[in-house]
Amino acid sequence: MTNRNIFIPIFACCSLLTGCFGYPRLVSYPFDPGGRSINSLASELNPQTSGRYIVFTSDRRGSQDVYMFDTLTRNLIDLPGLNALDTIASHPSVSQDGRYVVFAASRQGRSAIFVYDRETRQSRNLTNNLQAEVRNPTISADGSRIAFESTNNGQWDILVYDRFGRPLDIPQDPR
Repeated sequence: MTNRNIFIPIFACCSLLTGCFGYPRLVSYPFDPGGRSINSLASELNPQTSGRYIVFTSDRRGSQDVYMFDTLTRNLIDLPGLNALDTIASHPSVSQDGRYVVFAASRQGRSAIFVYDRETRQSRNLTNNLQAEVRNPTISADGSRIAFESTNNGQWDILVYDRFGRPLDIPQDPR
């Protein structure tokens, strides 16, 4: 067993959340061998938290998929239409209200950034017209902006798009 395998269950089992008065508190989630909770026998990777939600990737169903956990109800949230057997998902991020989930995905050797809308149960490829490798997306608290890394210019740059896939005009030069 490597140090990475030891770290993941410990991190996934305990997380720092903000209490009623803004003070961090340590919360422990039980292990579920059936894979119906945040911790399972599979690898849980890339956890991100926003508000009451934790998103992460796991291979508990035989493919690397995105999962969402509600810390108030202590249950996994169903994400119909998000995961596909022929896609490897990674680095999810969630908006504050839990409506939007952004994640990187690799399919047939091509990487892309997707945003999933829990209300419409639809995923949108934000980088379909971008001829570059992409990785590590994050979404703003209100779900309106997505930042991610891209190799469009032969180096890793940060791009910012709106949730409809339009690049935002962010000044590149420091002032």
